[in-house]
Amino acid sequence: MPEEDLETGDLKEQIDQRLEDHEHAHGHASHGHGEHAKPAQPGWIRYLSLSTAIIAVFAAVASLESGARSNEAILEKSEAMLNQSRASDQWAFFQAKGVKASINDAESSIIEGKPEISAKLEAKAKKYELEQEQIKKEAEKLEEQVKENNEASEHLMHKHHKFAYTVTMLQIAIALSAIAALTRKRALWYLGLAVSAGGIINFVLAFL
Repeated sequence: MPEEDLETGDLKEQIDQRLEDHEHAHGHASHGHGEHAKPAQPGWIRYLSLSTAIIAVFAAVASLESGARSNEAILEKSEAMLNQSRASDQWAFFQAKGVKASINDAESSIIEGKPEISAKLEAKAKKYELEQEQIKKEAEKLEEQVKENNEASEHLMHKHHKFAYTVTMLQIAIALSAIAALTRKRALWYLGLAVSAGGIINFVLAFL
């Protein structure tokens, strides 16, 4: 799933800069109006800036966790492919040993009047059969590791997606806070807080 790495720090800096610019401009206007001047900014704007900073921290951590889980999932998938290749090699080796055992069994049954040669061929056939059992166990062990690697990769990708959704929700919350700061619409800030609460809940669940 392709994703863009949005910079929450940049958004936070833009909000603070615009608040400062707005306050500066409003401050000049206040000097022109004398005693009838209004306050430079509502009191809740300070809390908006603080909440945005906290949201940005959660978004940054979630972004790091998302990337880390994605990298770990890729490594697990690569390990699964490597183990699958090893298991295939072991099964091919298993079949080769089986062919050799069959050939020696057939030759020992064909040869008559030479018990020493026949006994050697039978011994070789049994040796190949024993080696086959060991090879089979190794191949089955590798296939089990392939299964574990694939399950681990899927689990890590699931966590990666959860952290990615968290980042998206927190980015939306920061954007709403920015709009609220510029338009002085407190309802938008509350909406942003609600979205960020959902994102933080998702953030916590991603660790479980």
